[in-house]
Amino acid sequence: MPDAGSLAQMPLTDRDRAILDFERTWWVEPGPSGARPGPKGAAIQARIGLSPARYYQLLGELIGSPAAAAYDPLVVRRLRKLQSSRRRARIEGGRTAQRRSR
Repeated sequence: MPDAGSLAQMPLTDRDRAILDFERTWWVEPGPSGARPGPKGAAIQARIGLSPARYYQLLGELIGSPAAAAYDPLVVRRLRKLQSSRRRARIEGGRTAQRRSR
């Protein structure tokens, strides 16, 4: 089985591109009323045929890929930034919670 470093060098599959395309359209295109067409998890299953958990697992791997960054740099950059801010919030939240409990 290839290691994570070699996976980052593999070209994107049709599914990889579908995931990145979905993220781009979900972020940009609200429905006709200005609202999203329903829960994102349902849209993931309907459009891509993956469970939301598997989708996010694959998306997390994809945003670390140079091929994904070359395919859609804006989406990948936005997702990396979001991932980083969430990680930072978890770390800082953990520190705050520890200080309060003492």
